[in-house]
Amino acid sequence: MVKNRCYREEPHLAAKVREHRAGKTLDRRACRNASVRSFARTAARSVALLPALLLGLAGLPAAAQSTGVSLRSDARAAARESASRPTDAPYRLRIVGNLGALSQYGRREAPFWTQELPRLSGGRFTASIVPFDRAGVPGIEMLRLIELGVVPMGTVLMSSLTAQYPQYTAPDLPGLNPTLADLRASVQAFRPYLQAALRENHHFEMLAVYVYPAQVLFCKNALSGLSDLNGRRVRVSSAAQSDFVAGLGGIPVYTGFGQIVPSLQAGDSECAITGTMSGNTLGLHRMTRYLHTLPITWGLSFFGANDEAWAAMPAELRELLLRELPKLEDAIWRDAEAETAEGVACNTGAAACTQGDKGAMVAVPPSPADEARRLRLLREAVLPNWLRRCGDGCTDVWRRTVGKARGIAVPGSP
Repeated sequence: MVKNRCYREEPHLAAKVREHRAGKTLDRRACRNASVRSFARTAARSVALLPALLLGLAGLPAAAQSTGVSLRSDARAAARESASRPTDAPYRLRIVGNLGALSQYGRREAPFWTQELPRLSGGRFTASIVPFDRAGVPGIEMLRLIELGVVPMGTVLMSSLTAQYPQYTAPDLPGLNPTLADLRASVQAFRPYLQAALRENHHFEMLAVYVYPAQVLFCKNALSGLSDLNGRRVRVSSAAQSDFVAGLGGIPVYTGFGQIVPSLQAGDSECAITGTMSGNTLGLHRMTRYLHTLPITWGLSFFGANDEAWAAMPAELRELLLRELPKLEDAIWRDAEAETAEGVACNTGAAACTQGDKGAMVAVPPSPADEARRLRLLREAVLPNWLRRCGDGCTDVWRRTVGKARGIAVPGSP
């Protein structure tokens, strides 16, 4: 049984989280404050645990572990040192990548940096990479650590930004993209805004946008359509997914990726939203019986560099990355489409399964009623709540970007 019930909650969720089968409650404010207090400790711990990774230095001075200002000053010093190296000296990058257990990292990200980069540059440039979940760097803090220069280059999960920076999550709102083609259109429309905002507000040079396979519903008990979620406890990974589930009468349970299995085992959740193939990797095909195949979200992440670390790189390296990272991005998007289908095949035991473990789940395709319900929830629950969390300026951002491209008006507008 999982004893830790202080799962991270989003601000809009209920003020209490019920202790499993004990009638106890946890104060949301206490959990949130504990998370805030732990940030500085996490940054310092990351520096201590990854001295060979961070900033390409042998280590950081103790003073740099105390404040964000000190960390950013040290990043500037590292940039100056890097820029002063002889132009013909070997140049090594340090990368923090995506979730290590998933194929996106093992099949694409890691080989690109450790094999392709040296090959493409004739050994002139090399890199080491570690997934964030094995690096002591919580995904929820990646953007901040890159902004400070603690992590020079890394991948940020978009879902990790829903509480603090909801404006960056617009292209993958639940119910918005029932197909990968829809997602491509949303990202294409939103990308210029996202790139400019990250550069201006977070010292972050965005270089690529990655996508996971479709995030769908795995459920233990009989499921014929979205309406059957009424009253069920459903694992979600973001505030917007919570809005979607709550709009169906379900009970959102905010749970990190690594806690999906323990949550299902403990009975804290009855269903889970996660990727078709990542669910298979976790073994959900052995824990659940029904697979609703509507993509609720997909799961975006963006890769980039601290602006000073980027500026300090040799021009030849920057040119190479600007040329080659779009190819890596395209490969990851193709994989997401293939793995969405592969995940469904493996979870249901179809002959088309070649990469995962075969299960015996029942696939439940979205019905016309589900399609109508998806669009209604997007317009009446997900989008209005996103705008409410997002605050001033986001109505205009939506109208200029995703809303314009997808023909979805701001709720209440003519």
